[in-house]
Amino acid sequence: MRIFVIGITLFALYFGAGNLIFPVMLGQLSGDHFALASWGFIITGVILPLLGVIAVGFSGEQDCLKITQRAGTIFGFIFATTLYLTIGPLFAMPRTGSVSYEIGIKPFVSENHSSLTLAIFSILFYGLCCFLSLRPHKFIDIVGKFLTPIKIGFILILILAALCFPMGIPLPPVNIDYQQIPFFTGFSQGYLTMDTLASLVFGIIVVQGIVQSGIEDKHKIMLGCFKATLIAGAILAFFYIALAYMGASSVSQLGILKNGGQVLAHASNYYFGTWGNLILGLMVIVACMTTNIGLTHACANYLVSLYPKLTYRHYAILFTIISALFANIGLNALIAFSVPVLSVIYPVTIVFIALTFIHRLFDGYKLVYIGAIYFTLFTSILSELNTMLLPDTTLYEYLPTIAQLVNLLHNRFIDYMPLYQQGIGWITPAIIGGILGYIVAKYTTQKKIFAIKEHELCQTTKHN
Repeated sequence: MRIFVIGITLFALYFGAGNLIFPVMLGQLSGDHFALASWGFIITGVILPLLGVIAVGFSGEQDCLKITQRAGTIFGFIFATTLYLTIGPLFAMPRTGSVSYEIGIKPFVSENHSSLTLAIFSILFYGLCCFLSLRPHKFIDIVGKFLTPIKIGFILILILAALCFPMGIPLPPVNIDYQQIPFFTGFSQGYLTMDTLASLVFGIIVVQGIVQSGIEDKHKIMLGCFKATLIAGAILAFFYIALAYMGASSVSQLGILKNGGQVLAHASNYYFGTWGNLILGLMVIVACMTTNIGLTHACANYLVSLYPKLTYRHYAILFTIISALFANIGLNALIAFSVPVLSVIYPVTIVFIALTFIHRLFDGYKLVYIGAIYFTLFTSILSELNTMLLPDTTLYEYLPTIAQLVNLLHNRFIDYMPLYQQGIGWITPAIIGGILGYIVAKYTTQKKIFAIKEHELCQTTKHN
């Protein structure tokens, strides 16, 4: 029973703001290609995050920082801190409040009073989240036994209505990427959920929950992680596919809307009228609240481990204030700011997860981590820089020479790097970097062993 509660708690942690709005928008844009796009989304939105949780249990570590520092002490610290800030007060936590307001409150508020209402809502929403997160020892019970059943109930009401009474049939995709490469486009859209980033963090929570239940054997902890992820993964996959279908079938009735929040709002109104907006509002607020509590809990614990002079309570309150302030810049702005950061650090996180599973196969050589991670980082940064320095961007006017150099290198990668144009060109560099790191590490190790044996032989000869 404890593992089941941990499993649905894990689902609740993952299924927050982005997990509602992105699958339904994916469905709208992919149209009758929604099934293929959904499978790509499920890989980065379900399979990889849950593998990340299992990887934490497999690693034997109870600290995300120790996993990332396998690629170097300084790099690990910078990357882990960036990861926590990204899924914490800079992007993911503010997004929970923004989405809650956009879908749950804004439809009932006059446009003239929107800014004031958002400020008041932010204070109430983040204040309640902070209050609940200040009970870290009761975290799994609060989220798993109380909030998650409410969340699942509200979401099921809308999903079952969409499945039983579709608004129309899915139409051909309007987005060119979904027309040509629906699977890979769905794959890259899964980045926006931030769930694989959060997996290294939520994995710690799952392991701690299992250990607190009295299980200390490593193999049993691993088995517990696996069972919990299966429960969470099955629920997530069902909801993602159902939401994508709802988005795909809504186009003929609603048209193409600006974001997933609007699609959900219009769909709720279509099925349930005014009551639909109320149901949707409650669904979104509870969904976002559970994720926010989990992120506050995880980020505060991380900062306590780095700088224990401030308590968990201090960090939780600080993150709440920062998140409330950032939430007021608006949902579209938050998404726009987060995309470049996610495009760079998401592939690195995936490589960390993969290397954790094969850690023993390469004897845990640090150079393997360094080679794979840095090659991945370079490729991801190149791709994102090219997007930021296109001829029609503001940065191009100030940095034309650098922009042309980046564009030239980018085009060479398109020509020679497999899957680069599909958005996952970092895979080949990661493999090459890992292999080169292994060769150098193996050669260096053998050279050291040879030097030690030669030294011992010289000492023996000298003694004789």
